[in-house]
Amino acid sequence: MSEQTVAHRHSNKKFALQGICLFLLIGIGIAWPEHSVLAAKFVLWGLFVVAPIVILGIFLAAWIIASGADAHIAVAFEGKTLRTVMTASLIGAITPVCGVTVLPLMAGLLAAGVPLAPIMAFWLSSPITDPAMLATTAATLGLSFAIGKTLAAFGLGVFGGAITGLFAKTPWASNALRDNGLARQLSAERCGAARTFDPWVWRTRARRRSFSTQFWATTRLILICLIPAFTAEYALNAALTPGSLAAYVGEDQWWAIPAAVFVGAPAYIDGYAALPLTRGLIENGMSEGAAMAFLISGGVVSIWGALAIAPVLKLRPFLLYLALALLGSLAAGYVFDWVV
Repeated sequence: MSEQTVAHRHSNKKFALQGICLFLLIGIGIAWPEHSVLAAKFVLWGLFVVAPIVILGIFLAAWIIASGADAHIAVAFEGKTLRTVMTASLIGAITPVCGVTVLPLMAGLLAAGVPLAPIMAFWLSSPITDPAMLATTAATLGLSFAIGKTLAAFGLGVFGGAITGLFAKTPWASNALRDNGLARQLSAERCGAARTFDPWVWRTRARRRSFSTQFWATTRLILICLIPAFTAEYALNAALTPGSLAAYVGEDQWWAIPAAVFVGAPAYIDGYAALPLTRGLIENGMSEGAAMAFLISGGVVSIWGALAIAPVLKLRPFLLYLALALLGSLAAGYVFDWVV
C-alpha cells in the first residue's frame, strides 16, 4: 500500500470524525438550546480565567524544546544510582518532553546499557506534570494542587527509581527491553537530531521555527483538551447535586483515595482534560486527597500510558512500573489529604 493511499485513508477518517462531532454538536444544540448557550459561556469564561497563567507555561515549554535542553537528558542517567534517580526524577517532573520523545529516548538508553532505575524514575515522573501543566493546574485547581502535583511527580520518581535499584542485578532488570521489532526501532529513533544548548532561541531561524511549532502545538493541545473538559465540567455540575459524591469519594470515606486510583485512573484520558473535571468532582464532594490521587495515577497508570510502554518492556519491568505507579499514587493522595 502506497504512502499516498495511507495518507488519503487517514484524511478520510479524520474528516469523518470531524463530521460526526459536528453532527453531535448540532444535535445537542437543537435538543438543549438553553444548556448549550450556558455551556458555551461557561467554556469561554473558563478559558479566559486560565489564559494568563497558562500562556506563561506554554512559553516556557516552547523555550525548553527550542533551546535544545530536552535533547541532553541522557547525561542525567550517568553516575551513581541514587544521584541519577534524583536527577532523572527532577528532570522528569519539570521537563516538557514530548510524548513521541519519551519512548524512543528511554528505549534507546536501555538499549545502550543505562540502568533501569533512573529510566524508571524518569518514566514515572515525566507524564505527571511540566511547566504548561503546572500553570494550567494552578489556574484550574489552585497553587496548592500545582505544587503538590509537582512534588508528587518528583517523589514518585525517586520512590520508583529507588525500589527499582534494589533489583538492579536481576536478569530482567539488566535487560528490560523486549526483543521485538518495535523495541529495536525505537532504540534507534528520536524526535529530532541532537543540538547544542542555546538559550537565545530567537537568534537563529531554525530555533525560532522550533519555538513557534512547539508553542502552537502546545496551545492547540491545551485547547483541544480544555474545551471539551470545561464542557464536561458544566455537564457534571448540572447533573450532580452538591455533595452527591461524598458517599463514595468524600473526606470521611476510607476507600475514597483507593477508589480514585483503581477506578478513575484507567479511564483517565489527558492531564489537561482531567483538571476541570477534577474541579467539578471536588465541588460535588470528592476529597482533595482523592482528587490528587486521581491526577497522579491518571498520568502514569492510564490505559493510554500503559499501552505505550507495554510493547517495549518485558513483563516483569512492566508489572513493576504499574505497581510502583499505583503505590506512589496512593501515597501521594494520603499525604496531600493529610497536609492540606
